[in-house]
Amino acid sequence: MTRRVAIIGHPVAHSRSPLIHGYWLRQLGIDGDYVARDVAPEAIDGFLADFSASGLAGGNVTVPHKEAAFRACVVREPVADALGAVNTLWLEGGRLHGANTDVHGFLANLDTAEPEWARALGEAVVLGAGGAARAVVFGLMQRGVDRVVVANRTLARAEALRDQFGPRVLPIDWRDLGGRLNGCRLLINTTSLGMKGQPPLDIDLSALSPDALVTDIVYVPLETPLLKAARARGLATVDGLGMLLHQAVPGFERWFGVRPVVTAALRALVIADLKARGQFA
Repeated sequence: MTRRVAIIGHPVAHSRSPLIHGYWLRQLGIDGDYVARDVAPEAIDGFLADFSASGLAGGNVTVPHKEAAFRACVVREPVADALGAVNTLWLEGGRLHGANTDVHGFLANLDTAEPEWARALGEAVVLGAGGAARAVVFGLMQRGVDRVVVANRTLARAEALRDQFGPRVLPIDWRDLGGRLNGCRLLINTTSLGMKGQPPLDIDLSALSPDALVTDIVYVPLETPLLKAARARGLATVDGLGMLLHQAVPGFERWFGVRPVVTAALRALVIADLKARGQFA
């Protein structure tokens, strides 16, 4: 019998998860299906409470439902507990289980593109303090970064990350960002600034260390203005598409019993889709 999994969100039609998982299902010859399921915010609690009646073996969860999924899971993996959000669901013994694979996706993307990125890294600067920033900050701390500076326009939100993760997180006001970039070796943008249809992320990168790595979790466009400016200065850059691809791996393995591989062919498939939708640049 075909094993069916879904991406659950609102809206969700834009998601590329069906494209990614569908590719793996075809490549591996697995009798499975991965679909999009739009569930409105007012319906999500009921949907998750009766997940076994959905006909799904599991699913991914995207905005705005990650916190609702966290609450609904009877069993959660430690990373999900640390972040307070679930993006991967599965049924086991009739009980709803949850995990968060965003940390894995972020770290695997950097590991693949720049394997030595974390060596002797004393400080990193993270732009933004939302849900994505939580995953990034947690991942950096897991890799032993001594201090994670979080810059946000609303200082209280950055301070909330310090309260959650401890004194290794240094919250700063966005207006003080310039002073923290002096000699910085890792800069991560987790905001929507620079995304297609959003205001640009306009910051001066001249103070960054010559060996700095600049990465952006945004992948529409694939080369954001931030990455373009970093490349113009000769800095190493990592785009956000790899995070999307790598975060999908653990869920697929959980649902279908085979661990897929992120390949150049898969990346090319998603880039072709971006171009077809006019979202590549």
